[in-house]
Amino acid sequence: MSAPESPLPVVIIGAGLAGLTVALNLAETQPVIVLAKRQLQEAATAWAQGGIVGVLGSDDSVESHVRDTQEAGAGLVDERTAEFIARHSAEAVEWLVARGVPFSPDPEGPLGLHLTREGGHAVRRIAHAADATGKAIHDVLLDEVKKHPNITLRERWMAVDLITQRHLKKPAGEKASDRRCHGVYALNIDTHEVETLAASAVVLATGGVGKVYRYTSNPDTSTGDGIAMAWRAGCRVANMEFIQFHPTCLYHPQERSFLITEALRGEGGILKLPDGHRFMPDHDERGELAPRDIVARAIDFEMKKHGVDHVWLDATHLGEAFLRSHFPTIYARCLELGIDIARQPIPVVPAAHYTCGGVVTDLHGRTDLPGLYAVGETTYTGLHGANRLASNSLLECVVLGKTCADDIQTQIPKAAPRVQAWDESQVIDADEEVVIAHNWDELRLLMWNYVGIVRTTRRLERALHRIKLLRSEIDDYYAAFRVTRDMLELRNLVDCAELIVRSALSRQESRGLHYSRDYPYTLPASFPTILCRKAKKKDKDAWLP
Repeated sequence: MSAPESPLPVVIIGAGLAGLTVALNLAETQPVIVLAKRQLQEAATAWAQGGIVGVLGSDDSVESHVRDTQEAGAGLVDERTAEFIARHSAEAVEWLVARGVPFSPDPEGPLGLHLTREGGHAVRRIAHAADATGKAIHDVLLDEVKKHPNITLRERWMAVDLITQRHLKKPAGEKASDRRCHGVYALNIDTHEVETLAASAVVLATGGVGKVYRYTSNPDTSTGDGIAMAWRAGCRVANMEFIQFHPTCLYHPQERSFLITEALRGEGGILKLPDGHRFMPDHDERGELAPRDIVARAIDFEMKKHGVDHVWLDATHLGEAFLRSHFPTIYARCLELGIDIARQPIPVVPAAHYTCGGVVTDLHGRTDLPGLYAVGETTYTGLHGANRLASNSLLECVVLGKTCADDIQTQIPKAAPRVQAWDESQVIDADEEVVIAHNWDELRLLMWNYVGIVRTTRRLERALHRIKLLRSEIDDYYAAFRVTRDMLELRNLVDCAELIVRSALSRQESRGLHYSRDYPYTLPASFPTILCRKAKKKDKDAWLP
């Protein structure tokens, strides 16, 4: 009697908070493979400084959190999504506490936690681990995942493309199978080999697309891989015009991606011009605690008006003891660079920070393609609308990471499909890698110059024209040479760049993170920007709103 077949694994692409949450909630019942295209510690989660929302205090409520989320989201927040996630926020924080995450304590605080406040929040509701919350959470969950016998971690593995019905082997006369995701082709970066990974389900948890811009607070992993793969597989993508620019990224020649957390402004940090003028009250009555889109545009305006390359964030009045205690990471890194934040203001500029749009999913992480799920920054769930409220992102990862795992466990395991192996017989090793580096630099620069904080229709059209030219070069390169990580990331970035520009062109108003000089007004009513491909394969440049 033959042994029963081993169940197909669930393949999770991405090892940040969203992916690890799904893995830990799945692993008791199903085998899990987690792919990380760089070192395990390089996920965007580990870079998150601020914290995670928890409706915990006696002065707080689900309704208040939903209201703040809606106000920050500028009329495009899905109320059902916001209410669901807010209602589960305390449970999410409790789950992390139970895992052993070392949040900053306060004996008199709810759950014994110190809660801070960030821009757009009516009350203190942010649980945090000093100013390195993401790293504290990521370290704990990653350690737990490493120890779990049912989870396989594959470091330096990158997804190439999703396996769908078109990749299946079909005997003559057999009808085409239903649309479904059957797994993923994955590149072993060290051996340069592509493996075929059949799966009972695939979860996209690859983060955002910040690296499409020249200046970003994101790690090198943020190249829009999940969004691009889902788009190529036929899934809808929404709200890609809403790229959040964090107002305060450190301006220093030796450090281009170091974030100065919004919590520093929440505790009283003040934005100033070189002459010492505090300018935020000139733009919004909430001052430094206005939503991020308003603060970023105000800084951009003042920099251009005064011809300066940065502004100052002054926290010297908070005192050295307070800054060392509450913001040790920022204090130490700035000191390494010669900036004593207890005695000197911090030079800051806006930088691409968070992708508010992405792959359209429901509250269980389900995409348009059966068998394919997505969680975290890769997705559009309706929570963030036209602008993400601070610290809602980590919360979304935990809440929907659990619901995603719950839904996957209700699915009947599938037998291994007959999948076509990856074919490299018609390609050769690349002879001019400089082409990739050149195209990467050109793409990021044109996105920064033409599709940044303030946009015009002419700039967007110019960007789209240049993106099409780059796409032609990249497609030729992809067809001729064996795949590499740099090539795949560039291919995904150009897909996402086009989605951002197409979405921006279709929104003829200014709302939230999307500000157009040609359409400076906000329409009375608005809807998400949802893009999908037309059914005709011949028309590669056809889109539907």
